[in-house]
Amino acid sequence: MRTNTYSLKAYIIVGFFCLCSISFYSQNQKKSDSLKTIFRKNKFKATKKLEILANIAANETDTDEVIFYSEKLITAAMDLNAIKYVYDGYLQIGNAYRLKSDLSIALKNYFKASKIAEDNNLFSEQGIIKITIADIYSIIGDNKNAVSYYKSSIDLLRKRLYSKDVKFLDSINLASAQLNLGDEYYNQQKLDTALYYFNESGKLFKAAHYETGEAYNLGNVGLVYAKKGQNKKAENNLNKAIDVLVANEDYYPICVYLNSIAEIYIEKNQIEKALQYAKSSVFLAKKYGLKEQISDGYLKLASVYEKGNKFKKSYEFYKKHIVYRDSVRNVEGAQEIANEKAKYEITLAKEKAKFEVNKKQTELDLSKEQNRTKNIIVFAIVLALILVGFLANTLYKRNKYVVKTGKIIQEEQKRSDDLLKNILPIETAEELKEKGSVTAKRFDSVSVLFTDFKGFTEFSENLSPEELVKSIDFYFSKFDEIIEKHGLEKIKTVGDAYMCAGGLPFPSKDHSYKITLAALDIVEFVKKTVILLL
Repeated sequence: MRTNTYSLKAYIIVGFFCLCSISFYSQNQKKSDSLKTIFRKNKFKATKKLEILANIAANETDTDEVIFYSEKLITAAMDLNAIKYVYDGYLQIGNAYRLKSDLSIALKNYFKASKIAEDNNLFSEQGIIKITIADIYSIIGDNKNAVSYYKSSIDLLRKRLYSKDVKFLDSINLASAQLNLGDEYYNQQKLDTALYYFNESGKLFKAAHYETGEAYNLGNVGLVYAKKGQNKKAENNLNKAIDVLVANEDYYPICVYLNSIAEIYIEKNQIEKALQYAKSSVFLAKKYGLKEQISDGYLKLASVYEKGNKFKKSYEFYKKHIVYRDSVRNVEGAQEIANEKAKYEITLAKEKAKFEVNKKQTELDLSKEQNRTKNIIVFAIVLALILVGFLANTLYKRNKYVVKTGKIIQEEQKRSDDLLKNILPIETAEELKEKGSVTAKRFDSVSVLFTDFKGFTEFSENLSPEELVKSIDFYFSKFDEIIEKHGLEKIKTVGDAYMCAGGLPFPSKDHSYKITLAALDIVEFVKKTVILLL
């Protein structure tokens, strides 16, 4: 079973995007709770309200709360034309949805923040938003664009760092871009290049006395050590990073680092220790609703159990990983939004210019021929309303048809799946659905059990079809319970014949013993039933 390459570029967003707000904060739930209490009192000026809302969104660790207070921030900032705070609001909403793994919605908000930064010459903010967009490109596997955006951000922030109006936070933003670029090279297995950028970012974090940034840097360097096989150094770095992040209640990266430590113990064949760290990662991810990390945690547990030769457990957790992996995000949707952004902005600019020209021409025409065009306008409006009504009715009917058809398809799909699983073992059925074919598997030792009702043909001649089916179903349902009790696999039924097997799909040493017990139970059940009927 293949495990993930663990990455932390996506999580650095949480710690550093708050740098774009009015003050410098890292996530701090206690501070957020305190600010919420102040906000509810509502005894402050409008400008102070913006500052409080921005700081709540920056410090909050609950993603739903981040979205709630960021939306309030955007509304209040628009009323006061406070552009910088509008930017902060969209940025924080994007961060929250990214942590929820809803990449499409995250990107929409990042693009809004990016447009505000560009239109209002917010240079530091442009550098930050380039990091966020690069992060999304990295997540969806577009390495070329990810590296390009990171380097563009670094160039922009370096210029800011040496300009006369440089801010303290610009050095932290630059360190963030370097750390994320290093992480991108780490994912590409360019470990020495990754270490170079980690070291560069580490110097800036240390000079700024930014503890959380140093923790991320320690953790990422630990991941590189783990890749290089220097497990002692890796574990030491990762544990130091976790200690700092726990104190700051920054749980997303903690999940990553816990999984990485679990991998180290897997390599050492210390299964119990590996299991302890992997379970801790899943616990935190579930507690804070981090779906992507729940998926990674289940995959890590599957890997640990496989290493410990507990294949059934491994299989169960791998199935859970698949469920979460497929529900995490629509990567293609995110890629489509990213690719269409440039086209959208160019088209929007052209349409705007065209609109202005047409508007002036229309105003001239209206001033000269107002009376003549009045009836035409009225006619056009009526015709448009009729067409709109017709179109709306058509779309409504089409939507009803699509919904109805979709329900029928879903019901038929479910019936097909249920029938397939009833005919074949679950593992075989799933493989057949996924690949369209089934790969033959070899089992060195299995036991097979067949049952047959003696004199069934003569007996069935005296029963109606309904009674016959009911009778067979009565016995086979009990047979199903018996083989499930003994851990056997139902193969098929043909008429009054029932077939099951032991030792597959998970090999076991005592399959012949189990199948013998099942056979005795079936015989005993049939005897009791016959006695009761007599």
